[in-house]
Amino acid sequence: MKEIKLEALPYAEDALAPAISAKTISFHYGKHHAGYVKTLNGLIAGTSYEGLSLEEIVRTAAERGDTAIFNNAAQTWNHTFYWNSLAPSGKGGAPSDVLLAAIESAFGSLDACKAALADAAIKRFGSGWAWLVVENGKVKVESTPNAESPITRPDVKPLLVVDVWEHAYYLDWQNLRADYVKAVVGGLLDWNAASRRFA
Repeated sequence: MKEIKLEALPYAEDALAPAISAKTISFHYGKHHAGYVKTLNGLIAGTSYEGLSLEEIVRTAAERGDTAIFNNAAQTWNHTFYWNSLAPSGKGGAPSDVLLAAIESAFGSLDACKAALADAAIKRFGSGWAWLVVENGKVKVESTPNAESPITRPDVKPLLVVDVWEHAYYLDWQNLRADYVKAVVGGLLDWNAASRRFA
């Protein structure tokens, strides 16, 4: 069986502190994310999903309405994308000229874009995600509930994501989701990665 792998973190567990502590990463990555991967591999063993890429599993499960497989596959993909949307403070760079131009066209300024992303994350009711995406050539912000992911839509390319499931921040911030979001959006987003994805 070709298993879906838990991808390695792109930095040390303590690299995002103090906004996201090593303890949070240990539980979030080592327990929650790893748990989705393990459950997904159990669900797809011996099925037509076996051997598909993770993105193919997400999209196919969404089309078929295979809820358990979709939830675990999408959460696996979303979490991997989340870890790769973040960088240690000061290491995330700035948007490329072409991405910055698209952001300014859509939002007026980079600060307004960040404010819109933070607002979407803070206002997401319950568990979910806030995304910076490109849809039909235009940069926009959206949020999705639970395991939902924009990769199910062929005309959408994710650039960055903020995880607002409680397990992403509760050990560090308790019920202060807004403070967690502002810390992430204000200092941990990997604009270098977003620029590569936009290109």
